[in-house]
This record gives sequence, structure tokens and C-alpha cells, in this order.
Amino acid sequence: MGRNDAAATKASSSRPRPQDMRAVLGHFCTGIAVITGHDGQRPLGFTCQSLTSVSLDPPYVSFCPALSSTSWPLIRATGRLCINILADDQEAICAQFALAGEDKFAAVEWHPASNGSPQIAGALATIEADLEFEHGAGDHTIVVAHVTTLQAHPGRPLLFYRGDYGGLSGLRADPAAVG
Repeated sequence: MGRNDAAATKASSSRPRPQDMRAVLGHFCTGIAVITGHDGQRPLGFTCQSLTSVSLDPPYVSFCPALSSTSWPLIRATGRLCINILADDQEAICAQFALAGEDKFAAVEWHPASNGSPQIAGALATIEADLEFEHGAGDHTIVVAHVTTLQAHPGRPLLFYRGDYGGLSGLRADPAAVG
């Protein structure tokens, strides 16, 4: 057995536990977004921290909702969504959209984006997009969305690191806005 074969065998027999994955990957600081949609009757949304740019041309972003999400299948069915990147003063909104079965939009100021999806007031940035691809990935799904409109606002991001919220200190807010 070669060196690579031995490493592959060891890796498959000592699979990381979910709590170890969470603990180690929690050392990677992420921003937080609320993915929203509207089914024609009510606004829908969920908190998501797995957002990334995929391609500039064509303009694609990706995020990963949990298979257990009850909001994502309803948003998926519309084919349209708005990604609301949360500002450092929106921790309560983050927590509210992380709850299951609640009226997530209670006391949240929002207006319809151009695609009809909720755009949350005070968000650091908003990205309107259409569902392009979706791939199963363990206990989550990988969504690739085609960006149709985007806008940035001055401010600082809400961050998540090692199981807690935070922000950036000493960083000047970028006054430039795109959109």
C-alpha cells in the first residue's frame, strides 16, 4: 500500500464528528445574510452564513440552506430571491430569522425588491437573484443563483465567529455604494 493509499484509508476510518466540524470551521469568520422570497401571499426568509461569490461573468453567488429548512423550499418554488447581507446592528434580525415556525417578519421593516422578494431595511447590501442550479450536499443543498440586481450601502458587517456575533473594529465603513 502506497503512502497516499494509507492516508486515504486513515481519513475514511477516522471521519470527523459533526461537533468537531462545527468547532474547527467556527474558526472561519463569516458574514451573515438573510435569504428572502415572497410566494405571493407572504414574505419568507431564513438566516444563512454560507454565502460566497461564484462567478463575475455570468454573475453567480452561492449559499447553502439546510435540508431541514422549511423556508427554502417555499422560496425555491418562486425561483426568485433577495440576499440581505446584515449590518453590525442587525443581530436581532439574524436571530429572528434563524427561528423555525415563527412570524419571522414581525416588527422587521422591509419593502419589496424589484423582483418582489423582501429587501430588509438597514441591510449592508442586497442582492436580487434568480435560482440557477441546486445540488445536494449532505445535510445541506448548494444553491447557485444568477444575480440580477445588487446594491451596497455604507456600514459594517455583522460577523459570526466561534459561535458568537461580532463586528469589525478599527475598519472605516466604505461610503461607496454600488447600484
